[in-house]
Order: sequence, then structure tokens, then C-alpha cells
Amino acid sequence: MDVIEVLPKLRMLRFPVGSAYLWRDGDELTLIDTGTAECAAEIEGALDDELRRIVLTHWHEDHTGSAAELAARHGAEVLAHRLEAPVIQGEVAGTPPVLEEFEVPIWATLPRLPVAPPCLVDREVEDGDVLEFGGGAVVVAVPGHTDGSIALHLPGPSVLFTGDAVANVGQTMLGVFNTDRPRAIESLHRMAKLEADTAVFGHGDPLVHGAAAALQEAATAVR
Repeated sequence: MDVIEVLPKLRMLRFPVGSAYLWRDGDELTLIDTGTAECAAEIEGALDDELRRIVLTHWHEDHTGSAAELAARHGAEVLAHRLEAPVIQGEVAGTPPVLEEFEVPIWATLPRLPVAPPCLVDREVEDGDVLEFGGGAVVVAVPGHTDGSIALHLPGPSVLFTGDAVANVGQTMLGVFNTDRPRAIESLHRMAKLEADTAVFGHGDPLVHGAAAALQEAATAVR
């Protein structure tokens, strides 16, 4: 795992598959996503203060894999959208993606990820909810990648956590492997209207500055 400082209050935890993020408010930490099931020990190595909460952008194994272990060890509150909670808790199976033609060969080469242990969701969130970190993090519903995917917008520091709704691999683009591509495109256009100087992604490099313009360009290009 690589630890990268994106901003003074924001660190990226980069794994072989995907990324998680640590946001600091004083002596309190918020973890956005948790990597796969074997990432807990490495994440704990990056914790230098109290882990107060874990926010899960969606149910996929590379985002929720270490949530149960970290929550149990640190007493952290786990938050996710109400549509994702039953999957994260192991009550129902998640909906598989509907692959575009160009995605089929990419999907075939991906490593199989370890199953994410079920994790209790302490708080189910909805679009527009304001979370107690980053000066008030606004939950933005961005369905399409999964039904209950969320982004997190921090208006004060002008930061956007996109989850897998957007990627930044070579260029800023619509995330791949969606369950509903038309809804995913609508969600990208919604994010492109937000004021965000910095954007961080489930996959790809952070945009430290100029994120809004990059999102608007990506939204214009997709169809």
C-alpha cells in the first residue's frame, strides 16, 4: 500500500486494486472505503489518530473488504446508502454489472477479489444527508455503477470523493462496469455541476486542482 498526501487533511491509500482515503479533522479520522479483505493491517498502519467513521461509497469487494475488521477493532461507525446496506451486511447478493462490448475483454483479465466479510451498517444515508466531517460532507446519490453508489462533496474545502462513479486513469472518465450505464451517465453530469477543485477516485490518480473542469469535460464526452 502506498500512502500519498493529496492535501494537508487528505491522504490517499493506494492498493494493488483501487484506493481508499483518510480525511483528518483535528484528532479524528474518517475513512472513505476500505480496500479488499486483506487490507486492514496496512490501513491500520496509516492510522495516527482515532478512526471515528467509515463511509462506504458502494458494496463492491475492493471498497468494503476490510470494513468489518476495522470497525470491530476501532469501534468506528459504518455508513452507506440504504440500497447498499443489505449487500454490505451479507443479506442479499449484489447486482452484477452489465458489460459494454469494450469492457468484456477487460473484465476477463481482472483478478478475482476475496469476498468481503459481512459488515454491519450503523447508519444508512440518503442523498442530501450531511455527515460530520470535512466541515459538512454532503452525500450525493450517484446511481449507475451500483444502485446505491454515493459520492461525497465537501463544499468548504472544495473536495469530491467520487467512488467508482468516475475514474481518472489516463483521463477523467465515466467509471466502468456499471449496472445501469444511462443512470451512470446522469450521475456523471450531476457531479460535473458541483464546485470541486479537488477530486479523488476509487481508481486512478487524484486531481488536486481543476477537478470541476475535468468532470465537465468528461461529462461532455460521454454518451
